[in-house]
Amino acid sequence: MNDKNKCQIGGQAVIEGVMMKSKHFWSLAVRKPDKTISTKVYKLKPLSEKHRFLGFIFIRGVATLIETMALGFRALSYSVNEATEEEIEFSKKEMAISIILAVIFAVGVFFILPTLIGRSFSEYFPNSFIYNLLEGLVRLGFFLGYIIIISFIKDIKRVFQYHGAEHKTIQAYESNEELVPEKVKKYGRLHVRCGTSFLLIVMFVAIFVFALLGKPPLLWRIVSRVLLIPVISGISYELIKLAGKFNKYKIVNIIFYPGLLLQKLTTREPDEEQLEVAIESFKEVLEAEEKLEKENNLDKTG
Repeated sequence: MNDKNKCQIGGQAVIEGVMMKSKHFWSLAVRKPDKTISTKVYKLKPLSEKHRFLGFIFIRGVATLIETMALGFRALSYSVNEATEEEIEFSKKEMAISIILAVIFAVGVFFILPTLIGRSFSEYFPNSFIYNLLEGLVRLGFFLGYIIIISFIKDIKRVFQYHGAEHKTIQAYESNEELVPEKVKKYGRLHVRCGTSFLLIVMFVAIFVFALLGKPPLLWRIVSRVLLIPVISGISYELIKLAGKFNKYKIVNIIFYPGLLLQKLTTREPDEEQLEVAIESFKEVLEAEEKLEKENNLDKTG
């Protein structure tokens, strides 16, 4: 299969497993307590197919972010059930509340709090760009600190190993490698399209976007930070897509190198059993896409 015909597949590490997502499907593979692997595959209908305007440039980034968060919570809840063999049911209302609380936490810690801290040195830096750069560094410091702190949690370390397994599997597929653990393990655990890189891009894009606003009063400064999050997310999404499209060019990897460095914190070297889980999840979603393509081709010729 040549590069043009390859599916673009991304993923997410969950509790004792990996979720993989393609254009039309998403799959989940989880290592159960008895060491067997539970796999599931689900049809996916992107928001952009339900509402065409959500597929427009810049807008699609926000839609994808919302969709990814919702899907991530579903995959996480399913993985907990499979990994613990306990039936923990989450209603749509509970999932919605969880997502809202997660968004409030992220906005509060990474956008509002740095703005409040920035007020303490605002008068010392009349240049709006320098001020926003310093505020951005505070925001980045909070983000890095958060990742470092959670990386010491035992269960999170294992999630980071599955994150590494996810990346290695995708790298192997994109390099036309046979998807077996002993061959996949030689690939790197860093990938330019990773969500970690996306979050770092958000931090940098925010600096430049906020600098355009100058130094308004504190209340408007906070409100503007919150209101511009969708704009920043949309720009960042387009940048990460470009990085993924042109990742074979050295200059692209140099520009996005900080994101790759950050992935050294959010990924760990997986063992072969974890690679096996990631590969199973990948194969499930790939086979579903190939089956759908064959059915579509038969409809066209039939």
